[in-house]
Amino acid sequence: MVWPLGDGMRNALAVLYTAFLFGANPAAADVAALLTGDMAKLVLAETPAPIPEAGLLDMADAPRSMAEFKGKWVVLNFWATWCPPCREEMPSLDRLQAAMPELAVVPVATGRNDVAGIERFFAEAAIENLENLRDPSSELAHAMGVMGLPVTVILNPEGAEVGRLIGDAHWDGAEAQAVLKALMAGG
Repeated sequence: MVWPLGDGMRNALAVLYTAFLFGANPAAADVAALLTGDMAKLVLAETPAPIPEAGLLDMADAPRSMAEFKGKWVVLNFWATWCPPCREEMPSLDRLQAAMPELAVVPVATGRNDVAGIERFFAEAAIENLENLRDPSSELAHAMGVMGLPVTVILNPEGAEVGRLIGDAHWDGAEAQAVLKALMAGG
């Protein structure tokens, strides 16, 4: 005999299925429950994936690398001066860095971005807490599958990708900070 399931039973089964899905990693379930507002666009990695090595430059053309940030949680933001959503979200990344100094917020200007143009934008937007790196040949962006801008990738202290958000977000908002704090606490 087959018994029809009422809405209550369907909801209970959905909760049970979700519990089984996240049962092996309850912290992931905690983080997933926080994905609201702008953070609903954040896709968590099933398994953290190391990011590829790629040569970056600082504003004075000195070689830099993402390996410098190992040991810290990183909010890696791919952006460009010609990208309106990138320009709009940059002040929120600056405020995030000020609010959460225990993590590294790392904007990487991808592709052709004039150094003077970057400096002018940072001055106009009153960006005070971020150090900008450059990926002039888009080597890192291409290696990480970044197809459009902005894209923000969250890296764990081992330098592995644990989440990716395509598009802009309010990174200084309560939702973003809650997600980042949950990840840093073991998510």
